Amino acid sequence: MTVLIVGLDGSPGGEKAVEHARRMVGAGGALKLVYVIEWSPFSFQTPEENAARHKRREEEIAIAHERVIDPALASLRSHGVSAEGTVRHGDAADILDEEARKAGAVGVVIARTSASGLKSRIFGSVAANLVMHASVPVTVVPVSEK
Repeated sequence: MTVLIVGLDGSPGGEKAVEHARRMVGAGGALKLVYVIEWSPFSFQTPEENAARHKRREEEIAIAHERVIDPALASLRSHGVSAEGTVRHGDAADILDEEARKAGAVGVVIARTSASGLKSRIFGSVAANLVMHASVPVTVVPVSEK
């Protein structure tokens, strides 16, 4: 069975990535939707801040499922596509590649965003990092800004 990983971020671009992946995988394949809540090990916090963050973790995961993953899964299943979803904390490019390896996926589909600013200039975008370092092919779906 052909498996594709789809990276979601709650944006309209993510919806386009899901639709593109649905067409790519066809009737006999499966999609795994992955929503990554960005977290950096380089953010320095006090023990109290870490404890508060841990308490919010489960709430963040539940909200991501409710607002992003579950509606996308329902739509895919209504089209007869086998799909599952997960929410994880970490670096998006690393997590998407890890999920692709674990699932034996043939590729990753993500949407290109127009993120700018200091972070993307220093660290690069998720799309750029994933394309450069992924262990499977990556399809980047353009997002119209019209």
